[in-house]
Amino acid sequence: MTKILVAEDELNMRKGLKDNLEFEGFEVDCACDGEEAIEFLKNNNYNLIILDVMMPKVSGFDVCKSARKMEIETPVIFLTAKGEEIDKVLGLELGADDYVTKPFSLRELLARIKAILRRSESKNSDSGSVHKIGKLQVNFSAYSATLKGKNIGMSHKEFEILNYLWKNRNSTVSRDDLLNEIWGYEESPTTRTVDNFILKLRQKIEEDPNHPKNILTVHGVGYKLID
Repeated sequence: MTKILVAEDELNMRKGLKDNLEFEGFEVDCACDGEEAIEFLKNNNYNLIILDVMMPKVSGFDVCKSARKMEIETPVIFLTAKGEEIDKVLGLELGADDYVTKPFSLRELLARIKAILRRSESKNSDSGSVHKIGKLQVNFSAYSATLKGKNIGMSHKEFEILNYLWKNRNSTVSRDDLLNEIWGYEESPTTRTVDNFILKLRQKIEEDPNHPKNILTVHGVGYKLID
């Protein structure tokens, strides 16, 4: 059964999310603050994490940071009453998969949850293979990347971006294509988010990140992964 962690300090919101998600057939754990959420993450495996940004003790952003430090690459949705672009940018750059601003439609949230779970579970026909990309050996099915046999830490979002570039290798992919495909936004928050992730990927893949030979910039458009 698909298991979801909901971390939300507002009781009615927390209970409402739990009831509706369980009605949809998901198994749900609930945390009332950031510290409790981290404890759940230490002791359980989840298919999706839903984090309120403004929580007591530890914020949703810091819970996400802690999860990534623990090498937990589970997809994350942030919930927040804030709507400023800077918050969205920060959340996405921490490795979140989506960002929903309160108040929100339950139908919309459920659609986003199911879309993220589909993307997380879907694999292209050769996804179980190991591919040499730059200096790394990458297995998209296992979400693993190695260099000379040693694991290279990469976030769930970095794998998703790299996988999309790989599936479209030797072709130009626009920043908007990446935002729409990976984050699923109808309205992209900012293309700078993509640029920052590309910089991180180059640091791990390229022999010389300042002079990339694998992920090339197509000025004014986007990027191209050279096979």
